[in-house]
Amino acid sequence: MTNHLYIARTLSDDAMGRAHELGLPVVVGVDEPPTRERLLADVAGATAAVVTLTERVDAEFLDAAGPNLRLVANVAVGFDNIDVAEAQRRGVAVSNTPGVLDDATADHTFAMILAVTRRVAEADRFVRSGTPWVWGPRMFVGLDLSGGTKLGVIGIGRIGRAVARRAQAFSMTVLGYDPQYEPGDRVDGVRMLSLPDLLAESDIVSVHVPLLPATRHLIDAAAIASMKDGAYVINAARGGIVDEKALIAALRSGKLAGAALDTFEGEPHVDPELLEIESVVLQPHIASAGSATRSRMCLLALDNVREVLADREPVTPVLAH
Repeated sequence: MTNHLYIARTLSDDAMGRAHELGLPVVVGVDEPPTRERLLADVAGATAAVVTLTERVDAEFLDAAGPNLRLVANVAVGFDNIDVAEAQRRGVAVSNTPGVLDDATADHTFAMILAVTRRVAEADRFVRSGTPWVWGPRMFVGLDLSGGTKLGVIGIGRIGRAVARRAQAFSMTVLGYDPQYEPGDRVDGVRMLSLPDLLAESDIVSVHVPLLPATRHLIDAAAIASMKDGAYVINAARGGIVDEKALIAALRSGKLAGAALDTFEGEPHVDPELLEIESVVLQPHIASAGSATRSRMCLLALDNVREVLADREPVTPVLAH
């Protein structure tokens, strides 16, 4: 089919209704990620494609789509699944969904911080195991967040600032690193540091940067070695930012007290060694999974489609880095 709107995976109900109002025939996948063969077949001849982080948009995808393709709308803030430079070289616009998921992602980040530092997931598993227990003063002791505990936020964008606000409400000291700011700057009450100083001072390090060549394995063995003994790593951004093998080694050695991960390097595959470590909270990439938030993400993707079909610029364009 030519000149159609391709939607790789079923969107929210309200977004699916809006999709049929855009004036193009709609080809829709299902809830599960399409196979590569199905993806390439269904996108052939499309005018616009709405994809998610599970679909790889590269030269092969763009070849399959053909010359009618005008927009790839990603239902995500991150866009590491898309070869943006190749799309733009071919005159295909790329959009994402920033802004609408900031609070949901920050809420979930803080839920993971609490879960790992107060050992919530460990304690839940313990109770469910049926192991006999009685309260004791040394039982499942974790980290107090208030009272001077330092949260280091890497990436002071919208989500990073939202996480910082939640930490401040818990009376935590919030440190920040972002290359667009200088050490010593104050941003919304966050004291900006160099990355080495943030790693050295923080009790908890939370990652909120996109996955780019410059940020791949930003948290590697050397970065972890420079952190405090007994610190924690939180990742609700993209899996490749944290070197999982280095993380596993640090957790096993006791260098780190724990970690909470919502994303993984080989997602959806999870390193089996992570599954064996009690001090890790593992989540299946659900930081934005509030019902209203997911609806806003899907609707924003379709807003981008609407604008491009009307020969206007996307609402939230992505530019090649």
